[in-house]
Amino acid sequence: MPRLIAALIRHGDYRQLPDTPSAHQPFPLTAGGEGQAREAGIMLRETIDSHGWLLWPRVDSSQLLRAWQTAQIIIDQLAGCFPTPPRLNGFDDLAERGLGSAANLSIAAIEAVVHEDPRFPDLPPDWKSNSRFRLPLQGAESLLEAGERVAAHIGRQMESLATNAAVDTLRLFVGHGAAFRHAAYHMGVLSFEQIAQLSMHHAQPVFLEYVPNGVWRHIAGEWKIRAGPSEHTD
Repeated sequence: MPRLIAALIRHGDYRQLPDTPSAHQPFPLTAGGEGQAREAGIMLRETIDSHGWLLWPRVDSSQLLRAWQTAQIIIDQLAGCFPTPPRLNGFDDLAERGLGSAANLSIAAIEAVVHEDPRFPDLPPDWKSNSRFRLPLQGAESLLEAGERVAAHIGRQMESLATNAAVDTLRLFVGHGAAFRHAAYHMGVLSFEQIAQLSMHHAQPVFLEYVPNGVWRHIAGEWKIRAGPSEHTD
């Protein structure tokens, strides 16, 4: 039975607004972020060659520009590695945690909006990093809910891959650090405590092997160890 591997790749550095949750910010990569994506492509090529994996020609990314750009640069760097011309597909399901009607407001503005709404108490100090907390605003979701969404998408795609792959195969998923970490919790790869202890390096893949009975295991790629308390900004 062929091995099936998912590479979870956080986008490169991008032009994030200051003091504003990353979430659904629509801005592009910085020059440094573009370089990170190119380096990811080089590293992936070396990994594919060393393991003899087939690179699946469908690449999934978040619809947010920073993730899409990262995925496209990686695809360009992997020219000649795909068995057929690659196709990049964007999915809402791979987006970062959504803040609903507070999307792209500053932290201070979000806290002020909730403070001024007579229906809600003030936000707790850890509202940005509390995995279970959801803003009391229309369309918002918790970090755990975002992770569940991402994990479900990856699981569906890998289950489909299991019916088509004849050899050891790698499939690429490009998205966002906090959503991927919470997805890894739902996939049984990280414990709940590890979500806050770890982060993801920009554009450096974490490789998870998928077993068709729904079991996942971490086989390569390093999580980033956090130096202090997590804010889960992206």
